[in-house]
Parts: sequence; structure tokens; C-alpha cells
Amino acid sequence: MGQVSDIILKSIESKQSLFEDSLLISNIEEIVNLIVDCFKKNGKVLFCGNGGSAADAQHLAAELSGRFYLDRKPLFAEALHTNSSYLTAVANDYGYDEVFARLVSAMGRKGDVLIAISTSGNSQNIINAIEAAKKAEMVTVGFTGEKGGKMKDMCTYLVNVPSNDTPRIQECHILVGHIICELVEKKLFQK
Repeated sequence: MGQVSDIILKSIESKQSLFEDSLLISNIEEIVNLIVDCFKKNGKVLFCGNGGSAADAQHLAAELSGRFYLDRKPLFAEALHTNSSYLTAVANDYGYDEVFARLVSAMGRKGDVLIAISTSGNSQNIINAIEAAKKAEMVTVGFTGEKGGKMKDMCTYLVNVPSNDTPRIQECHILVGHIICELVEKKLFQK
């Protein structure tokens, strides 16, 4: 096989490992139910991540606030990095480690959900956001790689993808995110 085929095979293998992890699948089902419950109570889902994980956060927030499959009312979902003026001001005045925590403190309420995405599980600004969410009595969901990093012991729910390869982890994160968005939408809106 060639290089392209080898990379595709590695991606399939990481998804196969995810498919075979019954505990992780059960966790994802619980996350779907808690997000459905959050939206039924007029709550919100906040997302944060850096780099590719920021792109995933924005993508998944758009799937919930816009639509996935169904033509339905919007859901309150927001990626915390999208206001560049806020991001640069807070990074300049307080440091980059505080950019998400300050928004979580401002926006998060008891029962809301924070989905914190970090392939290593060790990004300090993500750790600080989780701590701020816990203070606000939010439910915290961590998307990480296999080891989970510092996030492993901090989050209410952990989706620690069974891989240590950043691109494969991110591919699984978007798959899990799409599964969550699809099932949340079905449970809330499909008749």
C-alpha cells in the first residue's frame, strides 16, 4: 500500500478502537442525554479548544446552533474563541491562559455544559476553563487523547479517544461530535 492508503488505514484503526470501547460509547450516550436535558432546561453548550481543536469547537457549535439534519429551532451553542477582539484584549491584559475561563465565568450557569477539547488534555487555558465551569456548577465534558492528561481527573465526562496521534485524535473528536449533534437533534426534534 502507498502512503495515502497507510494514513487512511491508521484513521480507520483509530475509529475501530473507538467502536470497540464499550465504556467510551456508554459515556457518549450519557453525554447526549445530559446535553438534551440541558437544552430542555433552556441551557447552553459552550465549546473551547486551541488550533485544530478550536476549529472543531466552532464546527460543532455551528451544528447545534444552526442545524444538523433537521430544519428546527436553533440551540444555544457557542465556541468561545470566535470574538477576536475579546480574545486579543484578554490575552494581552490577563494572559492567554485566561481567555476561555473569563468567558465561562461570564456566560456559564449551573446546568450548562462546557465541552473542552485538547488532544493532550494539558492545555492550560482549557484547564482554567474547566475550573471556571466547575465553579459555575456546569457539567464538564473533556475531549482528549488516550492518556487524558490533566483533564482526565477534572471532567464530569471524558471522551479520551484511544490514540496518541494528534490528527487521528482530532478525526475521532469530530466523529464523536457529529454523533452527539445528530443524536441530540433527533431526541429534541424528531417526531
